[in-house]
Amino acid sequence: MTIEERLENMERELGRLKRRNRWLLGAILVVVGGLIVPVLLKTAPLQARAQVPGAVKEVRANRIVLEDGNGKTRAILFADKDVSGLALFDGNEKTRARLTVFKDGGPELTLSDENGKTRANLSVSKDGSPYLTLFDGNDKIRTDLSVIKDGSPSIALFDENGKIRFAAGKTETITPEGKTIAYPESSLIRFGPDGKVIWSAIK
Repeated sequence: MTIEERLENMERELGRLKRRNRWLLGAILVVVGGLIVPVLLKTAPLQARAQVPGAVKEVRANRIVLEDGNGKTRAILFADKDVSGLALFDGNEKTRARLTVFKDGGPELTLSDENGKTRANLSVSKDGSPYLTLFDGNDKIRTDLSVIKDGSPSIALFDENGKIRFAAGKTETITPEGKTIAYPESSLIRFGPDGKVIWSAIK
């Protein structure tokens, strides 16, 4: 065999080796890709996942908990047969805001202070009447604002003992003797600490 023939044989063999190596490299990339892609999909942000063909576009669950980098709960999304809602927590895992919708359709928004105590509550009753209630740090109602079903507004202010001290608009109060008194929409009433009327302007 001449030198030229040997060189030709070596070139053919090198060509076969190159083709085989390319095939092996392709096979290895396919296998590695099959192992890595699922892991990336599990850890990728939701927005990134939505851009991947075939990615999950809907998640169904009864409860989803979100944690911060320190492993503390910062948000809970939940739903059951009677109520669904979203609760948000601060860095100390104290509830600061809660949005709920009850089975009867009534929504409610609650805001709390750094001690987890409710300070404001906004709700809409089943009949469509909105209510706003403000609390002090001792869980006492201090302000109550509402618009009842017939469209009549009312506001009531309370002292630190939970006793009504001022009312405006259509409202009802209960005297110390247990008697219910209804006031018209144009009413302005001041009450003493004993619950008795000390001033009023009623038309």
